[in-house]
Amino acid sequence: MQTIFSELSSFAREAGAAEIFGEVQAITGITLTAIGLERVLGIGQRCIVHGSAGPVHAEVVGLNTQGTQLLPFGSWRGVAAGDRVEVHAGGDVIRPDDSWKGRVINASAKPLDDRGHLPEGTVARPLRASPPGAFTRKRIGPKLATRVRAMDIFTPLCRGQRLGIFAGSGVGKSTLMAMLARHTECDVVVMALVGERGREVQDFISTDLGEEGLRKSVLVVATGDESPLTRRQAAWTAMAVAEHFRDQGQHVLLLMDSVTRFAMAQREIGLASREPPTAKGYPPTVFSELPQMLERAGPGPEGKGDITAIFTVLVDGDDMNDPIADAVRGITDGHIVLDRRIAEKGRYPAIDLLASVSRTLPDCHGDTEYAILSAAHRALAEHADMEELIRIGAYRSGSNPGLDRAIAFAGPCETFLTQRKTEQTAPDAAFTEIARLLSNADISVQA
Repeated sequence: MQTIFSELSSFAREAGAAEIFGEVQAITGITLTAIGLERVLGIGQRCIVHGSAGPVHAEVVGLNTQGTQLLPFGSWRGVAAGDRVEVHAGGDVIRPDDSWKGRVINASAKPLDDRGHLPEGTVARPLRASPPGAFTRKRIGPKLATRVRAMDIFTPLCRGQRLGIFAGSGVGKSTLMAMLARHTECDVVVMALVGERGREVQDFISTDLGEEGLRKSVLVVATGDESPLTRRQAAWTAMAVAEHFRDQGQHVLLLMDSVTRFAMAQREIGLASREPPTAKGYPPTVFSELPQMLERAGPGPEGKGDITAIFTVLVDGDDMNDPIADAVRGITDGHIVLDRRIAEKGRYPAIDLLASVSRTLPDCHGDTEYAILSAAHRALAEHADMEELIRIGAYRSGSNPGLDRAIAFAGPCETFLTQRKTEQTAPDAAFTEIARLLSNADISVQA
């Protein structure tokens, strides 16, 4: 008997892995139904469909009595009923390496630049990982110098903080992201361009980011013409790369443009798998996926680094109450609102100082800095309340001394906060200048 068991054990070791496959039953829209794999596949697992135009990688997004529902990492061109569907064990992990700095990769961690082979690290990282536990994480760290004057004064960024940038199209989100990538204090920048226009990727790298910014960055790119699975995976890949550097004790600046396109990709996936649509057609999985992804950023566990994250949100029709904007605002540690009216006046970055909030305030500012911020904020708020009357000439100078001082401060402040993407100002110098402008307007600063 022992001899038989020994022979069976030897045979099992020498035999190749069992080949498991099914076949295509139907294709409706972008959803393929396969039969024969119901008992071996689970949600999120990968398959390879062999069509006449070549193999197509796919992911399981649904299971029912009719079969297994698959979505492609590409398109179903050339796939027909009866084609072979194989189970694929890989595809849901990547192996980041330190040499990835300065490289541009796709959602599958394959090189997109012309710099040849992309070395792989020794540790496999799952694309979908759990965030650090609430009681194992460090607290948010000290204030970072972004060298963007409006941010350093009014919406400061701290190490390990997660901040959202909310704006409509064409208001300057990408340019502000490039300024942060160039100038913010960090060891490595991981940037995810999710659903970007193809022509804008090269423009962003060469014009906005520049050689200096690219040198310490890893770019993960999925353009808008790619499949929803690919666009969603680009965000996961960027997060996994950031976690790799975090676990080495490095400070990572993660920039994701944009979370809205990630949510749109998940919406396409959810609707294709017959989820019920809710607000603006977004299915429930969108609102469960957002916190699962965004919570992976933030302060790391003790003894490891941190991921400071900036997520852009493309608000539909400049509506700040858009469902995705609401969800992200509730998850992040602050939000920056870019206003189209401010951009039309020529002030960039077009940050709405009164609508933007950093939840690290007031603790991250010193007493004097917070007093300067408070005085400037009060003056700008008073000016904003009466701006329409001032514009049409209905306000007479001298009627309200406090408003006169606010008017004297608002104009020079707007000019000072206007900043080209190549400019940078140290936070101390920015506070000194704002204090001088307050003094010139005869506005007192009380620490």
